[in-house]
Amino acid sequence: MKGLIGKKVGMTQIFDEKGKAIPVTLIEAGPCFVTQVRTAEKDGYAAVQLGFLESKPKRISAGELGHLKRNGLPPLRHIREFRMSGEINLKAGDKVTADVFAVGDAVDVVGISKGKGFQGGMKRHHFSGGPITHGQSDRQRAPGSNAATTTPGRLFKGSRMAGHMGAARVTSQNIKVVLVDAARNLLGVAGSVPGGKNGVVVIEEARKQ
Repeated sequence: MKGLIGKKVGMTQIFDEKGKAIPVTLIEAGPCFVTQVRTAEKDGYAAVQLGFLESKPKRISAGELGHLKRNGLPPLRHIREFRMSGEINLKAGDKVTADVFAVGDAVDVVGISKGKGFQGGMKRHHFSGGPITHGQSDRQRAPGSNAATTTPGRLFKGSRMAGHMGAARVTSQNIKVVLVDAARNLLGVAGSVPGGKNGVVVIEEARKQ
């Protein structure tokens, strides 16, 4: 299992050998530091914990600071775990860079989508809205009837209605790595990934290759 924590830089484009333009999202992937290695014997499962983005000590909780200092690591803002299978060749304190991935690899990128505030049913759930004609004058973007009759006589929990949209965990699955620049800690993936510029993302080996 390969994985990194990174920061979305923005989008650009590159051209393949046939001259076709490929939209690319650039991610500042690492350097990440191994903050802990979990084993099946000790913890019940195998995983590697990575830390990313150095920060001021006052921005980190005392417990996390102690956890990092135990392995001689700087204050790291973001800590994530990556489940592993097979032998783990890393130890606490090691540095992991963008070259763990290669051009052509398929990855999943997890991030927090852009928040869009309070939105109506048409934008949030792709409802079709009401008819434009037949006498109605103010129902073009209304969701329409959403309740049942006497039984159950109420709305079910989870009904699709207007509400807060975005700012949720989203995964872009099975996207291709098209650029690896280990010297500048840059990773380029084909297409878009969740979130805005400078948003923190997690890059993992694709599950649905």
